[in-house]
Amino acid sequence: MATYAVGDIQGCLAPLQKLLDIAHFDPSQDTLWIAGDLVNRGPDSLGALRFAKQLPSVKMVLGNHDLHLLAAAKGFKKLSPKDTLQDILQARDSDELLNWLQDQPLVHHDSDLGYTMVHAGIPPMWTIRQALSYSQEVEQVLHSEQANDFFSQMYGNEPSCWDDSFQGNARLRLITNYFTRMRFCTAEGQLELKTKTEPNSAPEGYAPWFAHENHKCAGQRIIFGHWASLQGKSNRDGFYALDTGCVWGGDLTMMRLEDQTCFSVSCPCNDNL
Repeated sequence: MATYAVGDIQGCLAPLQKLLDIAHFDPSQDTLWIAGDLVNRGPDSLGALRFAKQLPSVKMVLGNHDLHLLAAAKGFKKLSPKDTLQDILQARDSDELLNWLQDQPLVHHDSDLGYTMVHAGIPPMWTIRQALSYSQEVEQVLHSEQANDFFSQMYGNEPSCWDDSFQGNARLRLITNYFTRMRFCTAEGQLELKTKTEPNSAPEGYAPWFAHENHKCAGQRIIFGHWASLQGKSNRDGFYALDTGCVWGGDLTMMRLEDQTCFSVSCPCNDNL
């Protein structure tokens, strides 16, 4: 029995299946963790979603592209020409797939294994306990009758810095942005959401979220995706970057949690971009 965590799949089902074969993944015994962005931009988002849903043991966190699919399905966001989500919306099992996706958390923590998984990151002023608590605030809304109201107000870059007095959709939006969109921020959690470059190109006054010296999660083990230009390297112990740009013609990368062994396959999934 082993546990594997994979970075952003983004509809690249064939490379995922090849990667699982290389690692001798046994779905009857092993567990797959998916670090968000299961769908979109790649050639088989529908297949990737169906595949993940049918796995006997899978743990997934929501990424920004997964939330984008849900918002589009509810009619609160139009698909762009680069989106590859129409097949899901038109599928015979669309409702079943979308309901399963909406049930997924923003943060997954396994105290026995000693790992926490999130799509983009955890801001430096939050502990894992706080991250789990704040993620549950969003998850409770996603599982309630207020979900449509959340999706209608989900998009936006403000507020951009945490204040525990925030309430309503502003609070939920910022929590969601931290967990699904963050790359650069200040030590106080001020977000900079425009820059998507390499970590050494941080805007003045900002740094990669995981690089802050006094990050409250330092000493823990955090798995994340979202940031392809990191090329799988955070250069900080305990912070495992797994997005290696599969959908952009890079690799799909997976790590076995028990011994941090990594497996990668080339991923020519950018032909449609």
